[in-house]
Amino acid sequence: MTPRCSRRAVLLALCGAGAAVPLSAQSSISAEELAALQEQSIELTREYIRIDTRNPPGNESRAVDFFARIFEAEGIEYESVESAPGRGNIWARLEGGDEPAVLLLHHSDVVPADPDHWTADPLGAEVIDELIYGRGALDTKALGILHLQAFLALHRSGRPLSRDVIFMATADEEAGGFFGAGWLVENRPDVFENVGYVLNEGGDGTVSGDRIEFGIEVTQKVPVWLRLVATGTPGHGSMPRAESAVTKLVRALDRLRQYQFEARILPAVDTYFKGIAGQSTDEWRDVFSNMEQAVQDPEVLARLQLANPFLAAITRNACSITRLEASDKINVVPPTATAEIDCRVLPDQDVDAFRAELGQVLNDPAIEIETIMAFTPAVSSTDTDVYRTLESVTRRRYEGAAVLPSVAAGFTDSHFFRDIGIHAYGYTPMAVPEGDAPRLHGNDERISVENVRRGTAIMLEIVERIATAPIP
Repeated sequence: MTPRCSRRAVLLALCGAGAAVPLSAQSSISAEELAALQEQSIELTREYIRIDTRNPPGNESRAVDFFARIFEAEGIEYESVESAPGRGNIWARLEGGDEPAVLLLHHSDVVPADPDHWTADPLGAEVIDELIYGRGALDTKALGILHLQAFLALHRSGRPLSRDVIFMATADEEAGGFFGAGWLVENRPDVFENVGYVLNEGGDGTVSGDRIEFGIEVTQKVPVWLRLVATGTPGHGSMPRAESAVTKLVRALDRLRQYQFEARILPAVDTYFKGIAGQSTDEWRDVFSNMEQAVQDPEVLARLQLANPFLAAITRNACSITRLEASDKINVVPPTATAEIDCRVLPDQDVDAFRAELGQVLNDPAIEIETIMAFTPAVSSTDTDVYRTLESVTRRRYEGAAVLPSVAAGFTDSHFFRDIGIHAYGYTPMAVPEGDAPRLHGNDERISVENVRRGTAIMLEIVERIATAPIP
């Protein structure tokens, strides 16, 4: 289908990149069928966004009902399970040959959204200027529909498959995945027997000016969520105490706020920076070409933090102070005060050593450090046919785009699968304007209808190439 390009920057960028999406020579569907699939993807994305799965509390069983109706209409067998009341997970399998199966994974829960700060209803999926507004548009309901459409197209085609293809929508990723992917890995390991690859969120396509860049996520910074508990002398608020729990905690947190963890460049990060150097501005080209040396200069790091917080984040460990709790009355000095901090450490970081360093930074034996959550690091290989397919198809569909292995600053459910030896790749076939990326988890989250159309065709080609033999 010829794209309908508006004057908005996002669509201009995509149209300038050649948004027409010709069918693969090996495609199992006609141009007319693809066009219908693309339009259906837009409507399904909007319908999915309207399903309230904000976490907390989740209510992902509503999403299970949505997919179950589709599978039943298509005559596809599926399984579903609730890890707790309302916390539903669903999967369906197309059976194929003996090659390791590929799992198309996304999470159905989304983060909360305050309608007072949105242009449109966060659950309305309204289309404004060819953009679909809604919580989950980027994270990850649109991606889930792209997976679904590729899965359904394979089913309808009846083509022999070289491997099983599994579609899966899980709960709770936004709170750690313990009622979703993590629960399934632990309680239903049979589902993942002979699964060799996972396609998941975590890799991004970004439009910046006339440049398009795709990162295929192969590892991620490790989340280490910690609770700091300070103890002190309680009493009445009319009698301030220099060593109260609150005072101790604030003093320690200010030390953490000012502390800069050592910057160091891992091999995967170095590959990524060198890959984007050629398309970077004169200011950054030489810097990115030699990041190991560049990060030794504090001024370079400060400039990078201002210019691109994501790139700065993958050069070092970091902590954000996100939650504070002390007295529940204004006139009471409490015996304890707590802070929760979201730390993300580089994939090779020893967590015990990191906690020890943090203790030195806080510099107060009266503050106890408790671990809320900490994952293990792992890296997926780029030397696989699946990775090469993601890379080659993306390069062909987005001519001139940089396509590189990347390290995610955030975390996804992929670590559950890397922990059990399954290659997991964070990948989306949609290129989002650089200015829209912060809307993920922010206000006015949105995706263009053209991205959904284009992404449908690209995801179908990728899954066909991975899972089917060439058409004679």
